[in-house]
This record gives sequence, structure tokens and C-alpha cells, in this order.
Amino acid sequence: MSDDYALSMLFVAALTVCLGSFVQTVIGFGMAVIAAPILFFLNPEYVPGPIIFAALFNCLANVYRFRSSLSISGLKSAIVGRIPGCIVGGGLLLVANQHYLAILIAVSICFAVVMNIFKFSLPVNARNLFWAGFVSGVMGISTSIGGPPIALLLQGQKASFIRANLAGFFLFSCITSLMILVPMGIFTYEHLLLSLPLLPATLIGNYIAYKIVDYVNKSLIRYVTLCLCITAVILMLIKVMV
Repeated sequence: MSDDYALSMLFVAALTVCLGSFVQTVIGFGMAVIAAPILFFLNPEYVPGPIIFAALFNCLANVYRFRSSLSISGLKSAIVGRIPGCIVGGGLLLVANQHYLAILIAVSICFAVVMNIFKFSLPVNARNLFWAGFVSGVMGISTSIGGPPIALLLQGQKASFIRANLAGFFLFSCITSLMILVPMGIFTYEHLLLSLPLLPATLIGNYIAYKIVDYVNKSLIRYVTLCLCITAVILMLIKVMV
């Protein structure tokens, strides 16, 4: 691989993460939905560890920025459900090769698209929070795309509540996922080095979004996100078939 090609790949990866971080800060989730398939297309080693590590810093920033609307007590059931979900997701990583991982990512993105199109509404109670956390854990650690289940459940809440509480949930999720991936040997020192160039892009996207979040047309962001998700699915399917 030439130096120019490597730099081009790094630029595309950073730009993708920046865009994903921007969208997640504006609407509460979407970083992995946008970034995971493109990063996987560039280099499968980006998924799941490096993108989860990058998302961790987006979550830290958002928890701080939207802390006034954060309600940890309301997340307890989802957090409890996330733990066994992570264990199941980790098991999938041990038995699934890159071909099936690509299919898992594509399916996860399709789930996010359907969720956004049809705007499913479920009651926010302890049982649904637990199962949303569980499914988020399975999807999050196996594909890095754990946002749709919990975002689906909270979508009827106020925007500030969604941003703050999704950030809090994802912060816990990123930490627990990395704690499982490290001893499994799926997030190693080499993956950490692969992650580091993504961090500035993550924080830049977060900063830009925070500065304009009150002025952004949420419907436009939603439709752009859907288009990006559909494009991502197409890219993943192409990679699987080639």
C-alpha cells in the first residue's frame, strides 16, 4: 500500500467519523450507523474496536454538554440489559467471520432505517428499557451499531432528553464493550493505534454540531441520515458479494 493511498484512506476514515459524530450529537445517535460500514469497507480492523473507542469520546463530550437533561436513574434497566447483551454479542464475534459480520452490519443499518421511516412508538418502561439495552448490547459489541434499539424507545421524548440520555447510555456501553473486547484480543494495542487518528475528527464533528445544534433542521438531518444509511447498506452488500 502506497503512502498516498494510506493517507487517502485515513482522510476518508476521519471525514466519515467526523460526519458520524456530527449527526450523533445533533440527533442523539447515528455515529456507528454512518461510520461503521464505510470504515469496514476501508479496513475491517476498524470494526468494532476502533470505532467504539472513537465513539467513547463523542459520548464523553455529549454527556458533559447536555448534562442538565441527564437522568441516570431512568437508564438503569437499559444498562442492566446491556451487560448480558454485550456478552452475547462478544460470543457472536468469536464465531462470525468478516463475511457474516458485514451481513450483521447491513442488517443493523436496515433496522435503523426502518425505525426512522415508520417511527415506531413503544412505552418507556423498565421491561422495554431492559430489552432495548440487551439488543443494543448484542448489536453494539458485534457490529458497533447499538444505537437503534434504545433510540427507538426514546424517540418520543424531548430532543434534549434524547441527546443527554442516549449519550449517557452509550458512554456506559462503550466502556463495557471495550472491557469485553480487550480480554478477547479483539481490541489490541494495534487497534488502539488505529483509533487515535480518528479522535480529532470525532471531537471536531462534535464541536461543530454543538455550535449549530439549535439551528439545524432536524427533518433534514433525519432524511440525510436515511440516505447515508441506505448507501452504507449498498456498500456493505457489494463488499459481501465481491
